[in-house]
Amino acid sequence: MEKRLRGKEEEVLIRRNWQVQEEYGVHNAWLSNLADEDCFLRMNSTVREEGDMVIAGIFSLLTYVYLSESSDIKPSKEPMLLELLPNIYQNVLTFIFAIEEINRNPHLLSNISLGYEFHTFMPNHWRMLESSLILLTGQDDLPNYTCVRESKPIAVLTGTSWAMAVHVGTLLGLYKFPQLTFGGFDPTLSENPQFSSLYQMAPKDTSLVLGMVSLMLYFRWTWVGLVITEGQKGNLFLSDVKAEMNRNEICVAFVQMISNVILSVFSHAQQRDFLHKEGSPVSVVIIYYDTESTNDINFHIGQYVMTHTVWVTNSQWHADMAGRNFLLEPFRGTLIFSRHHEEVCGFQNFIQAVNPSTYPDDNFLTLFWYEHFQCSVSDFECTLENCIPNASLAWLPVNRFDRTMSDDSYHTYNAVYAVAHALHEMLLQRGQTHPTGNGEGTVFSARQLHLYLKNLQFINPAGDLVNLDDKRKVDAEYDILNFWNVPEGLRLKVKVGSFSSHVSHDQLSISEDLIEWATGHTETPHSVCSESCNLGFRKSYQVGKMACCFDCTLCPENEIANDTASMEECVKCPDHQYADLHRKHCLQKSVTFLAYEDALGKALAGTALSFTTLTAVVLGLFVKHRDTPIVKANNRSLSYILLLSLSCCFLCSLLFIGQPSTATCVLQQTTFGIVFTVAVSTVLAKTITVVLAFKVTGPTRRMRQLLVSGAPNCIIPICSLIQLTLCGVWMGTSPPFIDTDAFSEHGFIIIVCNKGSLTAFYCVLGYLGFLALVSFSVAFLARNLPDTFNEAKFLTFSMLVFCSVWVTFLPVYHSSKGKAMVAMEVFSILASSAGLLGCIFAPKCYIILFQNDRYSLQGIKGKTRSWRG
Repeated sequence: MEKRLRGKEEEVLIRRNWQVQEEYGVHNAWLSNLADEDCFLRMNSTVREEGDMVIAGIFSLLTYVYLSESSDIKPSKEPMLLELLPNIYQNVLTFIFAIEEINRNPHLLSNISLGYEFHTFMPNHWRMLESSLILLTGQDDLPNYTCVRESKPIAVLTGTSWAMAVHVGTLLGLYKFPQLTFGGFDPTLSENPQFSSLYQMAPKDTSLVLGMVSLMLYFRWTWVGLVITEGQKGNLFLSDVKAEMNRNEICVAFVQMISNVILSVFSHAQQRDFLHKEGSPVSVVIIYYDTESTNDINFHIGQYVMTHTVWVTNSQWHADMAGRNFLLEPFRGTLIFSRHHEEVCGFQNFIQAVNPSTYPDDNFLTLFWYEHFQCSVSDFECTLENCIPNASLAWLPVNRFDRTMSDDSYHTYNAVYAVAHALHEMLLQRGQTHPTGNGEGTVFSARQLHLYLKNLQFINPAGDLVNLDDKRKVDAEYDILNFWNVPEGLRLKVKVGSFSSHVSHDQLSISEDLIEWATGHTETPHSVCSESCNLGFRKSYQVGKMACCFDCTLCPENEIANDTASMEECVKCPDHQYADLHRKHCLQKSVTFLAYEDALGKALAGTALSFTTLTAVVLGLFVKHRDTPIVKANNRSLSYILLLSLSCCFLCSLLFIGQPSTATCVLQQTTFGIVFTVAVSTVLAKTITVVLAFKVTGPTRRMRQLLVSGAPNCIIPICSLIQLTLCGVWMGTSPPFIDTDAFSEHGFIIIVCNKGSLTAFYCVLGYLGFLALVSFSVAFLARNLPDTFNEAKFLTFSMLVFCSVWVTFLPVYHSSKGKAMVAMEVFSILASSAGLLGCIFAPKCYIILFQNDRYSLQGIKGKTRSWRG
């Protein structure tokens, strides 16, 4: 059933091929001489083997090859060569293998033989329609006219491209002719009622996107390019993969849609445009390829493809890797998601045994044999001569012919078995064992097969479940394959991992040590827009750029970034921890307080004890000289009370030093408030005594009795009782307690006494300030009185110092933190107490020690007479 390739288009094409080879050295032995070319022009495009029932197939075995990006040849829009695609031809061999295996099976279609016929077409749309009409009518010239022949096909196997579905599927659907597709699953075909006669053999590919994104996450590739073939499936994949990448914070560096069957060549300028988006190199590119995409132009991959790039693709893309003249090195290390399926027993033996003598009508096999086994062609009969003896396809390296059954071939295998099982069920139900198949005498028509194909489900010889119902199909499981090309030309596909969406965890499994990476990568490559921030830095997004492009900013004080991945926000350390200088880790804070062991604590404690000792010395001196006029002046008992209260003031500062406890916290405030109230009220009593003694002229008997009875001394218990009441209320409502200050000093937790009620604290302090202000005012009024034994000026100056210390204390106290606040309070206590001690008693001690005779009783009387006169 030979026939010549019709039309002037093919003859002109072939002759142009010969001219191109002569001019540019493009060698193809089959077309290198006119005699061989004539044999090629007579090659059949249809191969047929008779049987009781026939299954047909439509395969695109030939492709136009365009020379592009060559150093001597400018890119051409005209086809240059016509080439047989070995990877597609494997589908034909699988098609024949499955039919022969079923014919040998006594349990499936027993006593009935299956025949086959397959058609090939040039890669254009009208050739597809022509093949469909030949399939339906049985002849070439008159469309829609049935030519009687021994048997007509009952089903046809095709690809799944949208173009083929529109042209072939629509036509076959008009006749309700069963069409089984062996390509990838296309959801748009299953959802379109126009293709009700079409059955897809492949499982769903919805988990392919999840698998590829999982691979990106595994290797931390966040800056990825997309190269996708145009079409229904390509657009759907683009939408799904971009959504999944956005959910996982993976950025799309670029999207390149291609409209040709074989991936087009990128020029150097295009490489710079695509691989250096926003100044960041793209090292990983996802290719989604639809082998059944049919267009008017095919580009052959040349030598200028992008190098140093990791390609991640689906199994449909072969990149012409089986092509004899293809340079695989730029695609070395490619990772391919291939649908998982079990090995079909006997297929390797079939491949090893097949040869042109076993299938003499298959001119495609003859052509393939001639190209690879050094055959010659007879001048008259166009038969092969002088081939390598006992040659076998199994001898060919994988770059010439891959013996491993591809995904499409496996689906072809299942499609043949699906038709066989449907026929078996139909014949069993009808009780027929050997139906006739000659034209009008056919017992049943092809459209009757739909009833049995619609819900067909069976286990194939490899042990896999095959389901034709699209609603019951499950997502495919994937083997992740890696192309090895070392040594050069090895071109092995090695399984390095797997992906399954059917498990809840560990969906992706990778053996990273088995992966051979692309040229230029000695270790696992990385592809990011911005390098991950170091520990201690957070991501700061760049305005107008994608989330994967960012700057790194040092974390604020007491915040860390301790994740190896870039963090968007720094993490604040807990209160009991602090960040190290590099903002990498939170360290445990040390507990501290104003201790006696500290230098500051030692200085303050030593000062307090020194002043206490000095006060005791002064008191001893006053007691020793208690009968002298200088001691008796201004009420000797008040001087004793003041010295004792000042000693307690100095000693109460020690309560603020050392580790706080509940007792010390309570005693700090109450002792401070009461002893200072006693001291200030004593100064007030002394001041009032001076005023009464010198300001009241001609005192009445009652006034004299007040002075003699010591009534001013009552000021001390009254004022102290008021302060004691305030402290009692404070302690009863909200007493001081132990607290921690984790923020005042970096790296430390300071144990402090919390004052409880700040209102009560300021009431105590305010009352003390009020007494000091009254004492200062009274002393200021008495400053000009005669100064013989008169300490009014010293009292005024002492209260001025006292008030100055505590007025200064308030703002400094509130601006201090931690131990400095406690130290400030101790310093204020010591300074104010020392001011009273020095201003009031230093002059008296000087007189007692160095000028006691001058201020004797006789000297005082003389001065008094002078003052009265």
